[in-house]
Amino acid sequence: MHQTISKPVEHPSELPKWNYDGSSTGQAPGEDSEVILYPQAIFKDPFRGGNNILVICDTYTPAGEPIPTNKRHKAAEIFNNQKVVSEVPWFGIEQEYTLLQPNVNWPLGWPVGAYPGPQGPYYCGVGAEKSFGRDISDAHYKACLYAGINISGTNGEVMPGQWEFQVGPSVGIEAGDHVWCARYILERITEQIGVVLTLDPKPIEGDWNGAGCHTNYSTKTMREEGGYEVIKKAILNLSLRHGDHIVAYGEGNERRLTGKHETADINTFSWGVANRGCSIRVGRDTEKEGKGYLEDRRPASNMDPYVVTGLLAETTILWEPTLEAEALAAQKLSLNV
Repeated sequence: MHQTISKPVEHPSELPKWNYDGSSTGQAPGEDSEVILYPQAIFKDPFRGGNNILVICDTYTPAGEPIPTNKRHKAAEIFNNQKVVSEVPWFGIEQEYTLLQPNVNWPLGWPVGAYPGPQGPYYCGVGAEKSFGRDISDAHYKACLYAGINISGTNGEVMPGQWEFQVGPSVGIEAGDHVWCARYILERITEQIGVVLTLDPKPIEGDWNGAGCHTNYSTKTMREEGGYEVIKKAILNLSLRHGDHIVAYGEGNERRLTGKHETADINTFSWGVANRGCSIRVGRDTEKEGKGYLEDRRPASNMDPYVVTGLLAETTILWEPTLEAEALAAQKLSLNV
């Protein structure tokens, strides 16, 4: 959707609310079809340049109630909680994605109806026989930098035709806004080039890596002296709500979280230092320094960043397990390490 406004703006509050036909998207009934857009974040438009902007909005009924698909609303409530605000939650999100040839649903660079050589030379690879889609990755990086998205890196992934970009560190709700805008820009670029973007967590069955959206996370107390103990308490809480997180971490994730290809089994919670086969990985530097961050390796590439970031903050800052559950989980995790 496009809208012309009379003058440049610097903040979403200067923009008018707008609406669209929710019956056309399955988000509202035909007899009361208006869905109201509330502007929430602004980015420079890398496609049109000048004073043009991209606007992240969330969606409400005319009465001001968030519609069911509006996941930003609940995340904003969590991140506006004073207890969460005081912890200054940081997120670094690693968005993996796969590029497909149009019409054949087969990865870019792969021979149609056949397979390339096995995984090994493609990760961060270079060369026409190993790297497929670098022009798209580079164009996306430049566009995100222009837009003001907090993009911090890119790399070619393990499966040929698969790439990754990283957003962060971002504080609170900003992480979701920046990831969603970066996804939009990526889809616009692939559209222009005539390549299909998929965020499916396991686009090719068999001995090929899936696509995740690993989420690195820390709080103020995790980053301060003694933070490693806070991280371990957060991991304990995460172990107790494993099922709640898995349900919210992306559709089709069971095809990816098999215990193979650098993943943990979907049904088993685990954590470890420098172990990419665990649900939660803690870095060697964090262990050595006694403070830092954790990496949640469970989210799928198609996860909603508002849901994942909000749930991580809720589980580790706001939610308190019973003493009995905590003791049992601590015993179980000590056997797990």
